[in-house]
Amino acid sequence: MRAWMVGVLVCALMSPSAQAADWRDTLPVIPAEALQRDVDTLEATYGALHPGLHRYLDEPALKAAYADLRRRFHRPQRLDQVYLALSGFAAKVRCGHTYANFYNQDKAVAVALLRHPRIPLYFRWIDGEMVVTRDMGSGLALPAGTRVLSLDGVPTRRILSALMPYARADGHNDAKRVADLQRIGNGRYEAFDVFYPLLYPRAVSSELRARVRRPGEEAARTVSLRMLPFEQADAALPRAESPTSPLRWRVDTPRPGVAVLRMPDWTAYQHPDWNWQAYLDRAFAEIVRDGVGDLVIDLRGNEGGSGIGEDLIAHLIDAPMPMAAPSRKVRYRRVADTLRPALSTWDDGFYDWGEAAVDLGEGWYRLGGEDATAREATIAPRAPRYRGRVWVLIGPDNSSATFEFAQTVQLHRLATLVGEPTGGNRRGINGGAFFFMKLPGSGIELDVPLIAQFPATAQPDAGVLPDIDAPETAKTIAAGRDVALEAVLARIDRK
Repeated sequence: MRAWMVGVLVCALMSPSAQAADWRDTLPVIPAEALQRDVDTLEATYGALHPGLHRYLDEPALKAAYADLRRRFHRPQRLDQVYLALSGFAAKVRCGHTYANFYNQDKAVAVALLRHPRIPLYFRWIDGEMVVTRDMGSGLALPAGTRVLSLDGVPTRRILSALMPYARADGHNDAKRVADLQRIGNGRYEAFDVFYPLLYPRAVSSELRARVRRPGEEAARTVSLRMLPFEQADAALPRAESPTSPLRWRVDTPRPGVAVLRMPDWTAYQHPDWNWQAYLDRAFAEIVRDGVGDLVIDLRGNEGGSGIGEDLIAHLIDAPMPMAAPSRKVRYRRVADTLRPALSTWDDGFYDWGEAAVDLGEGWYRLGGEDATAREATIAPRAPRYRGRVWVLIGPDNSSATFEFAQTVQLHRLATLVGEPTGGNRRGINGGAFFFMKLPGSGIELDVPLIAQFPATAQPDAGVLPDIDAPETAKTIAAGRDVALEAVLARIDRK
């Protein structure tokens, strides 16, 4: 990051007593010339490398989006304004892996924009209402099921509408966008925590006025929420209870004959020393040994990560299972030298696919070397084999590897899906390999997915639908009920 930018940020950090409405005045201002160069870099890089740029945007709409950015950047902009503008642009691409990634920003950007005080509540959006799932230290002990009607005088429905243009999802799957804006303790940076104070700067305060209605009460009341400093909120995040399962996997037995494998996270690549395959082998061995007739795999809240779904499937099949793989396409064979200064990644092979990229013409390359419509992947069985019934609890957070798993087990009838429609998109998603693009003027990073998947046949612009609908409501949250698991147990009782 530029020296002048760091200097301004240091001054900001030395002035913690700045008024909530004034905190933006301490942010660096990026010159218009630097911002125009950022748009040049963005347009050149996405145009050459992003395989999903036109999946939902036609060329006139894309040009209009770039033109809007350039108009915004005609004058100098504060760092927060730049981050919002770039995030809004990325959201127009309608790709769940295209965004100014909270976790990939330089420390100076993260400190300036991403580490403001947090609302002291975990909550979900239910039919446009903010419904508390857990009070994290508001000082009010608000019970689960409390409806938050307004924050700082602004109706929460209006806040949700204002945040939606910055949320990420594939295609027109707005349920995923809404899920993206919940606070459920799913990492130190959640989208609501980032964008709410950027759009409503008065939220950067030690307290926030709110209008709430507790469960069973007719009248709403005005209260003052004690905001959580970033460090305190971060320390309160769910942590792994055992080093044998750093992703917080566990097996519960709610009743004899039923096991629930809870998998809130699949980012195994963040724990390279953990043998997660061995964990699954042991878990399935115990499940089989105990004679479990119904296995519930709980993926709710799990966006994805590593390809763990194939190992799960391997324990559910008797013979090798061929899977018709979607066509995998990229927009380049070798990255142009002019683009490389802004890019970084974990695998230098992404800069040059070589012979693995087969030229299809019209700016497209197929990865793999064989006809995409005929190419098949095969999952081999893995012991121990589980032969009971399988149920998978799903929801809108499932948008990457967990979306693909849900799609596969439903297609091959390996499991019954229960819950709510997934994120992701049946028209295909972009991902698999990434560049991290750091814009030279502002220093803000945006992710660049490199591989696009395309289904062999026309598919709806939607996620995967559950076989059994089991949506949450404010009343079920207030009652502490697990509606999806209840639906599974009810079906088991009927059978």
